[in-house]
Amino acid sequence: MTDERDYRDTVFLPKTDFPMKAGLPQKEPGILARWQEQDLYRRIRDARAGREKFILHDGPPYANGDIHVGHALNHVLKDMVVRTQTLLGKDAPYVPGWDCHGLPIEWKVEEQYRKKKKNKDEVPPREFRAECRAYAAHWVDVQREQLKRLGIGGDWDNPYLTMDFAAESLIVAELLKFAESGMLYRGAKPVMWSPVEKTALAEAEVEYEDIVSTQIDVAFEIVESAVDELVGAHAVIWTTTPWTIPVNQAIAYGSDVDYVLVAFDAEPEGYGAKAHPSAEPGARSQVGRKVLVAEVLLEKLVARMRSLVHDKVEASEAGEETLLVPHILKRLKGSELAGTKARHPMADALPESEFFARPRPLLDGSDFVTTDSGTGLVHMAPDHGEDDFDLCKAHGLEPVFAVGPDGLYRDDWPWLGGSDERRRAVINPNLNAPPGDDGTGGPICEDLKSAGALLSASADYQHSYPHSWRSKKKIIFRCTPQWFVPMDKPMQAHGDRTLRETALGALAETRFVPAKGRNRIGSMVEGRPDWVLSRQRAWGVPITLFVDRKSGQYLADPQVNARIVTAIRNGGVDAWSDENAQALLGDGYNIEDFERITDILDVWFDSGSTHAFVLESGKWPELRSPADLYLEGSDQHRGWFQSSLLESCGTRGRAPYKAVLTHGFTMDARGEKMSKSKGNTVSPLQVMEQYGADIIRLWALSVDYTEDHRIGDQILKGVADQYRKLRNTFRYLLGALADFDESERVEIAEMPELERYVLALLGDLDGKLRGCVDEFDFNDYTRALVDFCNEDLSAFFFDIRKDCLYCDAPDDPGRRAYRTVLDALFHALVRYAAPVLVFTAEEVWQTRFPDAGSIHLLEWPEVPEVEADRARWKALRDLREDVNEAIEPLRREKVVRSSLEAEVTVPGAAPEADLEELFITASVARGQGDDVSVSRTSHHKCGRCWRHLPEVGSDGELCGRCESVVASLEGAQ
Repeated sequence: MTDERDYRDTVFLPKTDFPMKAGLPQKEPGILARWQEQDLYRRIRDARAGREKFILHDGPPYANGDIHVGHALNHVLKDMVVRTQTLLGKDAPYVPGWDCHGLPIEWKVEEQYRKKKKNKDEVPPREFRAECRAYAAHWVDVQREQLKRLGIGGDWDNPYLTMDFAAESLIVAELLKFAESGMLYRGAKPVMWSPVEKTALAEAEVEYEDIVSTQIDVAFEIVESAVDELVGAHAVIWTTTPWTIPVNQAIAYGSDVDYVLVAFDAEPEGYGAKAHPSAEPGARSQVGRKVLVAEVLLEKLVARMRSLVHDKVEASEAGEETLLVPHILKRLKGSELAGTKARHPMADALPESEFFARPRPLLDGSDFVTTDSGTGLVHMAPDHGEDDFDLCKAHGLEPVFAVGPDGLYRDDWPWLGGSDERRRAVINPNLNAPPGDDGTGGPICEDLKSAGALLSASADYQHSYPHSWRSKKKIIFRCTPQWFVPMDKPMQAHGDRTLRETALGALAETRFVPAKGRNRIGSMVEGRPDWVLSRQRAWGVPITLFVDRKSGQYLADPQVNARIVTAIRNGGVDAWSDENAQALLGDGYNIEDFERITDILDVWFDSGSTHAFVLESGKWPELRSPADLYLEGSDQHRGWFQSSLLESCGTRGRAPYKAVLTHGFTMDARGEKMSKSKGNTVSPLQVMEQYGADIIRLWALSVDYTEDHRIGDQILKGVADQYRKLRNTFRYLLGALADFDESERVEIAEMPELERYVLALLGDLDGKLRGCVDEFDFNDYTRALVDFCNEDLSAFFFDIRKDCLYCDAPDDPGRRAYRTVLDALFHALVRYAAPVLVFTAEEVWQTRFPDAGSIHLLEWPEVPEVEADRARWKALRDLREDVNEAIEPLRREKVVRSSLEAEVTVPGAAPEADLEELFITASVARGQGDDVSVSRTSHHKCGRCWRHLPEVGSDGELCGRCESVVASLEGAQ
């Protein structure tokens, strides 16, 4: 037998310069540089000019550090929205922005001071603000380059910054709209206060951590009551904030709660059971003491009291009979407590203090008093609780401002004042500790014990407590004079609806993705207190108000306000100064008659006003208001989404957005929250260095972003493998379409059935992807695209048609039809992939059309509508799977090396089709049963196409088709 001829030079294998190895970390920066050189963003704007607009308004991140994985996810999602809307033909500009004021940046600058052992308070405010501005500007530049590296398209040369003078002046203008409409007031209310940062905090600046606190039960002696038996008894309150007892002003009860008056009949010998009433307070017996408590909570109170006793002595030999045994003397409803008064437990110890000598009224607090825990009687400190403040104020009890901004009691406060160590009971939990075995403990508990008022104390109460998310330290609720926007005052400009009503109405008209977001933000707006606008810091937009020293009313003169806005526009926040005060007031007023407010605005008011100076100012004429979409993390229901809603509803009577999309948080590979201290963070900068930006984009668009999701090394490796499959699909298409010419194109009606079916599948994909864009369902968008490439193309269509591509003559109608469909697939898939794999899609497009401009200038592909019998094709594909499964054992046993060597018998009821071609086998016969059977063929293999056919006389000879093609090629040569 002669040597077989090598026919490889006659086979039309795919040809492309598109590499299998992506090399994204090295390649992407070059593509990015080319986009910048071409000013691609502006070209897209020009190409979409006059089209229907879609406006995504960027929520500003803080300019205070490298981007983290949350930034990456957030901006990739935004970019996906903008690019898919642009792909649909809309004009979808994207103006990025940064939040540059407020505590996050000020705190970082202060950290730098602390490292240099400098005191921020010793630096002139103007100089300090300049350092904050420089710090923010530095990180804006850093983050801008990092986000551009992610492939985020936008107007990067012209972003919005809240510290730009024009922005600062418009924020002031928005504030003064509230002032001129009467929707601003100064009042003293308890607010969340950070003793470390020495400022009020917004809810969005607070995170909750589990802590262990001291819980105490304290007895207040009743000195006056319409119920005679109560006089001389003790009302018992329970609290986990012992440090607030020094400012107690009342006790609250529930009018419908069932209370009991009880006396204790016995207690263990050794803890004062035999002591005379005149003995030292700490040794007084509980025997005979009468206490008032909610009946359902009596047993828990007794257990806590026994716990304190057992901490001091061992149980006596008499056993249970010697324990504290409550004896009910009287039952009464809470409503019977009206008019009752009690003494503060420190009244005797501080006889010269009018505050402590004043009796404490028992007040009806049915709106908040429960019997879930405690005693059913709630201690009221209007300085440190919202319910406390409201109830006490309604009865003429005002806060006393005993705790200063540093969390310490005033020097002159009768109890805990003076001594620095004792004053720190507010912020030092150790100073709230229960009495120790040696008689020592926290000063509050020790003093209450000495007064005979401490019924129980234990440092074991576990609960969630708010902390500053910057300093990570506990906050307190502290009553201070602040500036507020009222939630429930009728707004004349908006039909006398309150801000709360207006905001809730606007939410009802807003689309939420996912839909559960509406209920979340709605419940927050429904229950939120008045909006605290003021902060006691240096770096931010000032509350530009002049307050009349006599009347206490702020000046609402439009002309003065106009001068203020102009001054800020020209000189920034430094224009609000004592030096400029008289000029701002003008000739009509004397600065001596006014107080210039020095508080700054809550940074959430800054960001909540961005819709005004970004969407409406005209600096970006391609934008408009309201925005079509706001997109941020789910924590912004209490942050930016809400502050923007309240600001816009207060000034415009509507929401600043038509739709709100929220995403969850990125956890580590084990589902745990990321933190630097745990060492489980994933840096997007490092991911881009290792894998490339397209990998992190593919990850971000593959997860279910509506819920919390994960990232880690193994997850990223899986994403990289997914990327390789997509890349190989494009590589195959580029190779298979080498030298494709319009003259090859075949009309759909003349195509084989398989080609028409694949075009129908492409139509299905097109419709699904359009639906995903409408629903912002990028997880399904990406999965559908990947599955189509892997399952419908690589594992099915490409596999079946490789024989046609490689071995049919170039002018064969079947091969031409196949390449026509590949061309349609290429134009569609590269567009579909462009918003996801922004760099790779550009590389693919430029490989085939190097002179055609950027892929990102193109619009959604036009996909033909093709009918197909999907049920029939599903049956054929299922049968193909069965055949492949039946061949596999023979392949493993080396009976056959490939499906081309297999002869297959299929059920007789199988649909009619070219089954040998569909299954890529030597032959297919129809049997009588329902099973698939396989055997090795006896036919010889064609030396060119490797098909085993009856017409091939011996191995190496050519089949008729190949013989004709080779002859034609040789004749042409």
